[in-house]
Order: sequence, then C-alpha cells, then structure tokens
Amino acid sequence: MQAKRDQDFFWEGIDRGELLAQKCDACATLRHPPAARCAACGSDEWSAVPLSGEGRILAFIDSVHPSRRDENSRCVCLVDLPEGLRMVSSLIDPENAVNGAAVRFEIADYDGQMLPLIRTVEAGQ
Repeated sequence: MQAKRDQDFFWEGIDRGELLAQKCDACATLRHPPAARCAACGSDEWSAVPLSGEGRILAFIDSVHPSRRDENSRCVCLVDLPEGLRMVSSLIDPENAVNGAAVRFEIADYDGQMLPLIRTVEAGQ
C-alpha cells in the first residue's frame, strides 16, 4: 500500500468536481498549498473543506514552456480567494486577463488529467 501524500485529498476532490483546502482541526487555519503541519500552530490534524470556487485575479503572466515553444502560451494567474487563500491556475479565457477580474474555478479535463482552471465572470453571473 502506498502512503498518502499531503496533496492527495486535493486531487481526489478535483476528480469529484470539488475544490478543497485543508483546515487545521486545532486552530481552524485554512491552508493551501497542502502541508503536513499547520504553519500557525504546528498541528498535524486537519480536515478537507470545500472552497467557494470564486476569486479575483491578483496577478498574471503569459507562460511558454521552454521545451514546447511551438505551443500556445498559457495565461497563469495568482487568484485571491474570499476564504483568505491564494491559488495558482491557468485562465481558460486569457483575452480577459485583467488584475482584479472576478473568476470562477472550473474542473476541466486536460489531456486526461482533471485540473482546476479558472474563467472570468461578468458581474451578476
């Protein structure tokens, strides 16, 4: 039997269509990326909790993989979540990349791997 890695719960949630984070059972601090221990109190006890899946673009870059220069670039964004966390994700609609833009996470199949991608949303959507 293979030991579970700290991030396995995250990818299992993605496979089920859920965006999850760790919440410390001792002090209730949310954390992402996943870690073995809480940075706030040191506890190794935690629960997986769902996130809203919404956020705002804090920063973005166009990225081209050095060994795949013939492929299109990806717009990689740092997303501020209302839960107080930040996540990095690729933007589905890069033509709408603007700092401060509202985004929503979508779980999408990318070459056989389910990934949490983001798409911009208009006010009221």
